Order: sequence, then structure tokens, then C-alpha cells
Amino acid sequence: MRGDTDSSPHVPQMRALLFTDLCDSTTLVERIGDAAAAELFQQHDRLVLAMQQRWRGQQIDRSDGLFLLFERPVDALGFALDYQQGLRQLGQGNNVPLLARAGLHVGEVILWKNSAEAVALGSKAVEVEGLAKPMAARLMQLARPGQILLSATAESMVRRAADGMGEVGNGLKWKSFGRWRFKGVAQPMEVFGVVSPTVPPVGRPRATPKAMRDIPPWRRPMTMVAEATFAVTLVVGVWLMTRPAPAIAFVERDWVVLGSLHNKTGDPLLGDALQQAFRISLEQSQYVNVLSEMKIRETLRNMQRDPGELLDRASANEVAIRDGAKAVIMPSAVEVHGKLRISVEVLDPVSGRTVYAEHADGLGLESALASTDRVVASMRTRLGETVQSIGRASSPLPQVATGSLDALHAYATGMKAYGELHYADALGFFEQAARFDPGFASAYLAQMRVLFASGDNLRARELLARAEGLSNRLPPRDRLYLDAWSAELQGKGVAESAIKWKLLGDLYPDYHAAHANRANALFSLGEYAASEQEAGRAVVPQNPLRSLALQMRARARFAQQKVEAAIIDYRTVLNAGKAPPNRELASALATTGDYGAANRMLDSIPADSLPAWIQRIAVALDEGSPGQARIALVEATRRCRMKGHVCNVFRVQGLTLDVLSSDPPSVVVFRQALQSMYSDAQQADGADRAEWAFMGTAGLYLAQRAGYDHVAEEWIDRYAELGQALADPRALQMVELVRAVSLFRDGHQHEAIERLRAGMDGRELFQAHVSLHDMYLDSGQPELAEGQRHWVAEHTGLAYVENPGTYALMALNLGDVHRLRQ
Repeated sequence: MRGDTDSSPHVPQMRALLFTDLCDSTTLVERIGDAAAAELFQQHDRLVLAMQQRWRGQQIDRSDGLFLLFERPVDALGFALDYQQGLRQLGQGNNVPLLARAGLHVGEVILWKNSAEAVALGSKAVEVEGLAKPMAARLMQLARPGQILLSATAESMVRRAADGMGEVGNGLKWKSFGRWRFKGVAQPMEVFGVVSPTVPPVGRPRATPKAMRDIPPWRRPMTMVAEATFAVTLVVGVWLMTRPAPAIAFVERDWVVLGSLHNKTGDPLLGDALQQAFRISLEQSQYVNVLSEMKIRETLRNMQRDPGELLDRASANEVAIRDGAKAVIMPSAVEVHGKLRISVEVLDPVSGRTVYAEHADGLGLESALASTDRVVASMRTRLGETVQSIGRASSPLPQVATGSLDALHAYATGMKAYGELHYADALGFFEQAARFDPGFASAYLAQMRVLFASGDNLRARELLARAEGLSNRLPPRDRLYLDAWSAELQGKGVAESAIKWKLLGDLYPDYHAAHANRANALFSLGEYAASEQEAGRAVVPQNPLRSLALQMRARARFAQQKVEAAIIDYRTVLNAGKAPPNRELASALATTGDYGAANRMLDSIPADSLPAWIQRIAVALDEGSPGQARIALVEATRRCRMKGHVCNVFRVQGLTLDVLSSDPPSVVVFRQALQSMYSDAQQADGADRAEWAFMGTAGLYLAQRAGYDHVAEEWIDRYAELGQALADPRALQMVELVRAVSLFRDGHQHEAIERLRAGMDGRELFQAHVSLHDMYLDSGQPELAEGQRHWVAEHTGLAYVENPGTYALMALNLGDVHRLRQ
């Protein structure tokens, strides 16, 4: 009895599946007796529960073994390794050998919840089905006691991410056990084993009735004579009848260039609409990477060609060679004997020859999308992708995009406008695509991206909600992309969005947006070295937004005081002509003492660029020109007309300039500012709430710096509750800083200093070191104060790029840099 509930839609989801089996459990009970075995199994259950919580696993079933699901493959491997180690320790403590075998696979499964009535009658709470489930179970059955086996799919994902498992992932040894054939699965699969350095190897997996080694013919003596005779008989005939076909040395995650569709039907609807259909169908593959249209236009521009020209065979081959693609795909549509034929040729870009061709015929325009799916699936098989992978990772175009060629035509036109940064035009086309097909989820997702890029977060969240309601109409990669944006825009916290972007990047390593966005999230959390590393994964030639990734890496390097490396990255972006004069490069030049160059660069930025005014104020304070900072603040305030938190940053910086001067604002001004920012934080939506919360906590700190400790005391609890409700680590760090300063001024000097020091793990705010310097100085510890003064002087880059609250503390940071420099 299934009893599945209506509220659990049967949508395929990508999961890591782990099966384990506790070996010889029956013999164990006979050996130590029922009572001792019961106690041992209770200890085992507690061990499993702890491991589940640590590695975020979802237990689906258990008896002598376990069946668990994980959202991240690396967590599944971490659980398996941790579980093996825990079993050994549990066995040693009870003087019995405890070993388990484990099998790990990654694939799509369908999940649904059983009804309460079904669960009461003995059903599991959650049901799991899909081809990935028996594959993981057979890997487990194949393993020897104490052995962990992984599919090739799982191994490729977890091996790259093993460093993120902590001590469990240190010194892992990986071994391929060759290709195995599993009953009911057409293609053989490579099997891998992994062990930690403290565990002795246990040998090769053992064959079972449902899994056997894929042994080549020359290793089967009983069949060699018959096969050799048959081969000799046929070889001459086969050689005469066939000629060697050209081939491409294509491997997983290689790149392809999709040329312009040759439309011979005369129907304009089969032009860019079908071109977009080919791209969507191809991009469902985790095996083939498709060079983006934006990157192709950039390459054509570098070739001094019109970036909007059609990509024929010759130009497509040239783009492929320049960008390192292994194949060119040339689609076409033609009418043959009253039928619509959709064809594709695969070209070797080096020789320019056609390697092979595929086609599919259908009746009328309505057959175009189904034919496209068939042709693309056949081509992916010829490139080396397995049938199982294609079936698992792909859905028909009407299910993951739209069945309307009109909607695809509008969407394709919008994508072209978006790539050319014509946001208003792109938005109009995407809206029209949604009108043609109200269920076209990608059209709403595209509108959301345009609105976010335009700064309209409120409408972007509305479109995000529309897309989320149609998430089952998105390809698997885009569903993960949607989840990450949901965390970003719906105020789930930057830590949550970093996890979502990591999941997307782990599953799709060549999807550059995932790495760039995760780098940005890590930067906001103060994890600057990790941000630099993640941004570097997107600094590759195939990324059309490589300049944005370079800018992000430069920012992370600048935060770590790698000033020369940051300047190189900033200048690379500037020299490529991909960005206007760079305000962050101006900051980097200021840290080298070249204030003239910094100010000249800032002066070349248009006056309506609000972020540049934040930089102008900071550079003036760094240079020791508070008067120039005040002039810049007045002009910025006059020009800022945006609603929301953006203009409030200039209000915070106004308070900062007053605090840094000898004429701080009154108590009334601070109380009004704190009340206003608190009210705005309460009313804001999504991620804007965190920005308001941080600005408010910065206001508390500024009130203390102005000598109004009682004002900070009046508001600290309310802002602390707000930070906790948002789970915002930066706002909570600011709350801790304010409380430490209060402790110090209440006479608890040692406790305050230790409280500040305890939070210094490399992610702390710049102002924590400024306050620690002042506390050491005021408590009669000048030597320790000098150490903090050196730290501040050596981290001027961080003072400029620390970004919580829309860079709310930049002015204060640089004012303190100048003060401590004197």
C-alpha cells in the first residue's frame, strides 16, 4: 500500500544515493547473545543518527543496512567514510569486528511522501524510485566488507570536492576496478573504490549474479578459437565493404559550438526558435558543454567580425578552434517529400569535415520540437554519452521549456537583446514569450534576471515566485539555478545562498555562473581566500562573463592585501574594454599611495554612478581630506533618488563624517536614525532586510563612537533579535562588537578584549581590529595596541572592499586607517 499524498508532486530530483550493509549481523547475534547484541545495536543507532546530522543525510530505509539520500554527493561520501571509522571504533569497544559494505551513486530519483494512514500501517514515510536506486544497491552488493564503491558519476563529483570534507577527506586513495556489467543495464559502468589511509585495502570487488566484470574477449580463452575463426572469415569482407569513418576524440565536459540553423523551409518561425530549441535540448546534458551565444559574439568581435553575423560552417569552425571546442554542430530544417526534416551535422573543427550526421522526420511544424529531441539524443550518444545518462538528465522540450514555437521565437529574440545589454527590449520579448505560453518557466526566470540586473529587486522577487510555481517545467540545471536565486532574493541568508550555488557548481562544474555567484556569497561572509579560489574557477576562456569573474577575484585578492595581483586583474578587465573606469582599481591605487591616479580614475566615472561616490568619500578620508569627503557626500546625497537601502548608505556615511570630526551629531539625530533603519528593516523584503539590519547595527556602533553609549544600549536587543531572525552573520558580528565595547566601558576590560579576540577567525569585521587597538591603548597595553595598528595598516584593501550593508563602514574604515597611520 503506497498511500502517497497529493501534496508530493512526482518531479525527478538529483540526489546522491548511499546503501550500506552491516556484514554478518546474524552471526554477531549468535556470538554475543541477544542482550549484548541489543545494546550494541542501540549504540549503532546513536552512531548513525549523529552521522546523519553531521552529513545532512535523509534516512529512507533500514534493516541490517541503511538507505540514505543526500543533496550533495560529497556529504554522502563523508558519511560513508565516517560510518566505516565509527563502526571500527564501536567494534573495538565491544571486542567484536564490525564491518560494512557501501555503494554510492548519483542520479535522478522521484520522491513522494506516504500518507499518515499508510505510515501507520507500516509504510516508509518517504518513497524513492528511479534507476539510480538499484544501481546504488548493486554497487553495495558488489563491495567486500569494509569497502566503499562508487559509480563513475559519483566519483567524478566527489573526488574534486573531497577537500571540503575536513579531516575525513585527508589522504584518500582512489582506485578504478574497471568496467562492470549490471543486470538490466545496457551499458557497462566503471566502478571506483575509495579508502582512507588508516584502512587496509580489501581487494577487488566480488562478482555477483547481478554484476560481472566487463572482460574483453581476449581474456576469455573458451571463446577465443570460435571468435578468431569468425573474425578471419569476415575481416576481408568487412574491410572491402567499409571504410574507416572520421571521428572526434570527444570526452566528457568537452565543449561544442552550435552553428546557426540553416532554415530551408521558408518559414521564419523555424529560424531562431528552432535554434533556441537545439540549445535548450543540448544544455540538458552534463556530458556536453555548449559555448554560450554571448561567448560566440565576443569571439567574433575579437576576430574583427560582426558579432551578429550568422555562424556558418567556416566561421563556426574558426570560433571552435579559437575557444578550444572539440566539435561544431550545424543544425538545419528542410521539407522532404511533404515532411519536415530536422538534421544535424557534427564537424571536426580542425579538418572541417563532417564526422557524422543525424536526422528525424515529422509531419508539420508541430513535429519540430520532438524531432529536435530525437536528433540531439542520437548525436549525444554518438559523442560518447551513455543512453542511461541521456534518459536520466533529459526531458522532452515541451516539458522543460515550451511546446510553442512562437514562445521560443520571442524568447530567443529576448536572449539576443539580453546578451547585447538591451535590458528593456529583452524584458519585452520575455514578457511576450510568457504571454504565448503562460507555463514557459524559463521566460519568467529570464525576466527575473533582467529586473535584478536593473536593480528592481521587488519585481524580480515577483517573477521568481512565478518561476518557482512552474519549476517542474525547467531542466534540472535550471531548477538548481532557481533554488540558488530563491535563497539570494528571498532573504534566506547569504550562507544559504552560498550552499545552493556550491551544489549547482558541484553538479555542473562548467556552469560558470554558479562559481561566480558562490564567490560573491563567500566574499560577503568574509571567506576571502575561498572566494578567490571559487572566482578563479570561472576565469576561463569559455566564460562569456569572464571579466565579471576577474573583477570578483580581484576584489577577493584586494581583501587579502594581494594588492599587486588585484591590480593586474582589475587592469585586465579595464584593458579588455569590458567595463567602465573601475572604482575598485581606484581604491587599489590609493592603497599604494598614488592618490592622484586614484582620483583621476574616479573623476572619469560618470557622476550618476552612485557606488563611485562611496569610493570618493573613502579615498578622501584615506588621503586625510575630510573636507573633500564632505563635498562628495553632499553631492552623492543630492544625486541619489533610489528607494530602499541604497541611498541610506550616504546617511550612515554622514553620521560617520560627523563622528570622525570634533562635532558629532546630537542624541536626537542618532535616535531618529536608529528608529528609521529599524522600521525599514522590519518592512523590507528578502535580502534588503539584511542590508537595513547591518546599517542599523553600524549606527549603534557609531553612537558609541560619538559617546552615546546609552543610545546603543536602548536599541541593541532589538537589533540583536533582528539579526538572529535573519540568521545574518555580519549583523550578528556587529552586535557582538557593540556589546564588547559596552563591556569595556562598563569596566570589564579583560572580558571585553577576550570577547573580541574570540571572534577573530579570519572572517571578522575590519572594525573589530580598530576597537581592539583602542581597547589595548585605553587599558595600558601599548605593545599590543601597536600590533593591532600594524594589522590595520597592512589590511587597507579590506577596509575598502568590506561590503556588508552596501559598504556602510567603508568611510569609517578609511577614516580609522588615516587616524592610526598618524
